[in-house]
Amino acid sequence: MRIHPTARIEEGVAIGPGTAIWDHVHIRGPGTTLGTECIVGEKTYIAYGVAIGNRVKLNAFVYVCNAVTIEDGVMVAAGTIFTNDRFPRATTTDLRRPWPSAPDEHTRPTRVREGATIGAGCVIGSDLAIGRFAMVGMASVITRPVPDFHLVVGHPARSIGLVCRCGEPFVRYAPGAKPAAGDYSCAVCGLRYAVAGEQVRELSPPA
Repeated sequence: MRIHPTARIEEGVAIGPGTAIWDHVHIRGPGTTLGTECIVGEKTYIAYGVAIGNRVKLNAFVYVCNAVTIEDGVMVAAGTIFTNDRFPRATTTDLRRPWPSAPDEHTRPTRVREGATIGAGCVIGSDLAIGRFAMVGMASVITRPVPDFHLVVGHPARSIGLVCRCGEPFVRYAPGAKPAAGDYSCAVCGLRYAVAGEQVRELSPPA
């Protein structure tokens, strides 16, 4: 494990072996967990109660709020922002008291499933999931769930293709359309997939 001397790690944070925490990172506790062999880039903020799996890469200036779960093998590129409240306010209705910052009935969870990639400068909405090995293009705004293996881009993001485990697109189509049903192979690595509607099933997953 490597933790830069300028990083601030609060009490109650669990960090797995082989994980590297770079300069001016702030990880809040209690209840936050990071798995093994993760990389947390400079000036990234991780709130309390966040669960991060193994071999996750968070680049610089990533903001991860409470109620976010990031599964194994996920990449989150620089400048990405997670959110957890659809209708936030700074104060109570009479403007006399600050609204509490602790999680409450308005807090909504977000889950990034294994192998997914989130490009630089994205904004991730709440109460949704980004699917296994999905890919979110840079500067996208995610307002709805992203299915497994889908490539999404835009404001708000829409699906424009399907991507292999290796990251190479193997199907492309117009934004908002659906892929043609059938069996497909990745031209780069040869892995095979069955597609029906928005559902993508692996025919030759790695052992």
